[in-house]
Amino acid sequence: MSQQRVQTDQAPQAIGPYSQAIAAGGLVFCSGQIPLTPSGELVAGDVEAQTHQVMKNLGAVLEAAGSSYAKIVQTTCYLADMGDFPVFNKVYAEYVREPFPARATVQVARLPRDVKVEVACIALL
Repeated sequence: MSQQRVQTDQAPQAIGPYSQAIAAGGLVFCSGQIPLTPSGELVAGDVEAQTHQVMKNLGAVLEAAGSSYAKIVQTTCYLADMGDFPVFNKVYAEYVREPFPARATVQVARLPRDVKVEVACIALL
């Protein structure tokens, strides 16, 4: 099975030894996105603003791979504070539709750049 790197300038560039996404076996595996603009600026503010940016970043990576929000089959969501879950969930629901992706959501001790949210996903191509 071959692997293809997915790269777009419409989402933040990788800040370490990883790819924005890898396409393989009819799937695209998107790395976790944090609330950075495509130019690398951190989106300040509450979890609502940060979640919108995270989901926009995922959408750009999915599009670059030839996929979309509608083809997401699984997400892993990381929150700095599970108290933010209701607001996060409301914003997340603006981007995904039924049948909703399988999902895991966990609170973590700390996220890169001390952001409030990070989301990774797997989608069909």
